[in-house]
Amino acid sequence: MAVVQDQLEIKFRLTDGSDIGPKTFPAATSVATLKENILAQWPKEKENGPRTLKDVKLISAGKILENNRTVGECRSPLCDIPGGVTTMHVVVQPSSVEKGKKGANQAKQSKCVCVIL
Repeated sequence: MAVVQDQLEIKFRLTDGSDIGPKTFPAATSVATLKENILAQWPKEKENGPRTLKDVKLISAGKILENNRTVGECRSPLCDIPGGVTTMHVVVQPSSVEKGKKGANQAKQSKCVCVIL
């Protein structure tokens, strides 16, 4: 019976409402491994998909999960029902380098001058 408790069935909810999974993971699985799994299973037809692990944020029970934590450590006793499927929300956030480039381009493009006569 202990083996069953060390396994978690997790599905990943994307921002458009579609899901990846559910799939069973051991409780000792790291969050970084979950993110690698998401990158491998990301639907090819979706635009703005993640390129690296840093682009993916996993949210469970209202908390952003850290890469070095395990699934067992992130488990919430209030939200996780034994034998049920845990839903983790996936947010794609482009790396800050891309944001910096975008911001620089927008600053050059949007020049506004006000003159009061």
